[in-house]
Order: sequence, then C-alpha cells, then structure tokens
Amino acid sequence: MAIQWFPGHMNKAKKAIADRIKNVDMVIEMLDARLPASSENPLLAQLSKGKPKLKILNKQDLADPERTQLWLAFFNAQNQTKAIALDSSEKAAVNKIINECRALLPNRRGIDKPLRVLICGIPNVGKSTLINSMLGKKSAKTGNEPGITKAEQRLFLADDFWLYDTPGMLWPKIIVEESGYNLAASGAVGRNALDEEEVALVLLDYLRRHYLSLLQTRYAADKNPSSHWDDVAWLEWIAKKRGALLGGGRINYQKCAENILTDFREGVIGRITLETPNQWEQWLKVARQKEAALKAERAAKKAARQGKSQNPES
Repeated sequence: MAIQWFPGHMNKAKKAIADRIKNVDMVIEMLDARLPASSENPLLAQLSKGKPKLKILNKQDLADPERTQLWLAFFNAQNQTKAIALDSSEKAAVNKIINECRALLPNRRGIDKPLRVLICGIPNVGKSTLINSMLGKKSAKTGNEPGITKAEQRLFLADDFWLYDTPGMLWPKIIVEESGYNLAASGAVGRNALDEEEVALVLLDYLRRHYLSLLQTRYAADKNPSSHWDDVAWLEWIAKKRGALLGGGRINYQKCAENILTDFREGVIGRITLETPNQWEQWLKVARQKEAALKAERAAKKAARQGKSQNPES
C-alpha cells in the first residue's frame, strides 16, 4: 500500500515553498513527535537542500519521552541540523526557537541583515497553534482539517527575525506503508485517503505490541487474557466498553474506530510514539526495495511492448 495523491492546495503549497525558499536563510520543519520520520517531508528536503534546518518535534507532551530522546539524537547527528522538542502551547517557545535559529546562523543579525526563516510542516502538526503562541495572538488560522493555512504569511518575531509561514504540505506519494497509517492516525491525512477502520486496526496492532499496558489500563481489559488478543479482538472489546454498538448488540466498527483514533490524537491512551529510528530505517529499506521492484517490472513490461511493436510478426 502506498498513498499516491496531490490535492490542488498541496500543489499550491509546494509552489509557494519553492518560490520562497530561494530567498530565506534557513528552514524550520515542524514534525509530530509521535511520528517524527513519517511527518518529515522528503519533498521539503529536496527543496531546501544546503540550507540549515531546525527540526521541531512538536506535541512532545503526547509522545513517549524515551523515544523522543532517541529521535532528537537521530536528527542532531545530521549535517546542518538542530532538533528540539516542544509542546506547541509553550510560553517560552519563541525565545527557544529564535535562539536555536541564531545559533545556526550567527552572522545573520541586525536590521540590515535580518534572519529570514521559512517554517513548514505537514497538516495538523500544530504549526499555526505554535505561531499563535509565539506571537501572543491569533495571527495564523487554526483548525483540525488538513491544509487550513492557505496563503503564505510573513511574521516579525523581532526586528531582525522574519518568519515566513506556509500552508501545510504533504508530498505526492507516501511509499512507506507504515507512514501512511501513522499519518492517518495522527489526522494529517484526511479521511478520503485511508479507511478509518483499517487505520484503527493497524494502530491497535502496534499498540498491543509496544504499549500493551497503556491499552489495558485505558480500556479496562483483563491483563492475562488481553495479552493474547489480536487487533480485531481489541477493537471488539473497546466497542463493547465504549457502547459503540448497533441494534441487536452488533458492533459499530466505524464509530469504534473513530473513538480509538480520537483517544490517540488527544493523548488519553497515554504518551505514545509510533516509530523509532531503527524501525523507520527498516520500513524505508523495505519500501525502497518494493519501489525498485515495481520500477523494474514496469520497465520490463515497457520493453516487452516496444519489442512487440518493432516485431509485429513475432
């Protein structure tokens, strides 16, 4: 499974970023601390090649703190990159971000040499909420639907610190299967991309393998039997516990899936991170192998078609 799409507003966001990035000094990329690699835009990496980057792992208050430390170390080991973790409502966020940006580019200072920074992030990562918190007022539109920030805005955090805000942007094709599900679980990918019941089942499968005790506590499950449940058994248990039922006691799978996804997004199950650096590298390796195999298969079919057209008698 690979999600392939590119809605019109995403294409506009790509153009806005490509145009602006030529005239900025560095890039801030906001990531979801619960899915740091899945929320990292490979298209942005191409557009911003050679520019210093500050990666903000936002929503750290919802993420597994031990895994957040692993991800900070992972990103901080990269060239021209600094990574920090934040809660988007942090009052001291503005000073922390400005200081980190200035440390990356200490020579950009003063009104005649302002530090020009582009801030990017996937939909629903909390970028607008962070900017509003930084400015102390509602200057950026916020909402729960992907792509709500429609146009670029220039914001002045200081006389010599200019922040360019851009619309949330995904990329044309998400090749890592696990990333697609993680993005959907977080709400970054809209309902039309993946079936919510399927997303909830994949989420439950990951949680039962990595955060079983949190599941058991949240949904009041008997620990011994539930240690052996699969994702479907968990879904059915939660549906009964939460009253997600139809007539005759039948399970309302759609309602239950919505409840589970809401619980995850609001952090009521617990502090959870859906990937580690090692897991991500393995997922990416497998995805690239699949893409290479598909590309080779298409090339072989094309060559076969061309061969037939050149030798119609054969």
